[in-house]
Amino acid sequence: MEVSAPDLVLTGAESAATERVVALLGGGPQGALVDDPAWVASARDHWEELPARLRRTLRSFRRDPGTGGALLVRGLPVGGAALGATPVTDGSVQRAATVPASVLVLAACGLGDPAAFRPEKTGALVQDVVPVPGREEFQGNAGSVLLTFHNENAFHPHRPDFVMLLCLRADPEGLAGLRTSCVREVLPLMDGETRAALWRPEFRTAPPPSFGAADGRAEPHPVLTGAYEDPDLRVDMAATEPLTERGAAALGELRVLFERTARTARLEPGDLAVVDNRITVHGRTAFSPRFDGTDRWLQRTFVLADLRRSRAHRAGDGYVLADPAGRRA
Repeated sequence: MEVSAPDLVLTGAESAATERVVALLGGGPQGALVDDPAWVASARDHWEELPARLRRTLRSFRRDPGTGGALLVRGLPVGGAALGATPVTDGSVQRAATVPASVLVLAACGLGDPAAFRPEKTGALVQDVVPVPGREEFQGNAGSVLLTFHNENAFHPHRPDFVMLLCLRADPEGLAGLRTSCVREVLPLMDGETRAALWRPEFRTAPPPSFGAADGRAEPHPVLTGAYEDPDLRVDMAATEPLTERGAAALGELRVLFERTARTARLEPGDLAVVDNRITVHGRTAFSPRFDGTDRWLQRTFVLADLRRSRAHRAGDGYVLADPAGRRA
């Protein structure tokens, strides 16, 4: 298992400068809401005021995410003692313009535009990723068992281009780790038969129940698309079903290669992990939550690099997408 090292460590001065930019986004006496399009527009303007090294690193990653397809920035402000206890409510989100929520949306504006899906966590732009009592076995952000490798919302025609995860509180026992594997590292290890099979539309990825779509409605699709020498990846190891024997064999080999090339990041408070969802799958190691307010707490924001492509799915040209059936937000 390869352990990921940070790609950028902010200095104390850079962290303080970031917090000053966040303070400019606070809003009026009632506080600002990160889901307000006017607040997002203000965040887009203030993105330019973030430290130059941070802006340069995010823009460079957007253009070329390298062979690993993931970025780790360390030293961002997240609010410290003002955080309070880790939430334990299923579907928990962050609506207020807190320090970590503001950091996430500012970074999203540098990578593209923040986005959310109405059926998922009520369409909030900033979502809590925390263990929830009774959901330990769940294959999703509320669980604490091993989370299998997947592209986020792999079933959706407008799945995120980037997934951002900001650590507010680390796992007390240090067991939980963000795992990633990139197709750019997997491809050279793949035999020709497996590669050819993954290019065929012989796979079906089911949406989660929250999106209100029956499994049978999912259209067959290939796992690899785009440029043959540098393809995009579309797979969810818990939800993608092979429709042929050769597809099943190829998916099994892909699973082995993901494990062989996996990298693990033990996130600390102030760490921002950015995953290129087009070429990289991610998952999480298993851990044992305490449900006492000290558990691992991440916040998540999705990013679309080209917001215009999803315009038919977004009412009022906002940031929240409907489900694939066409019900708009």
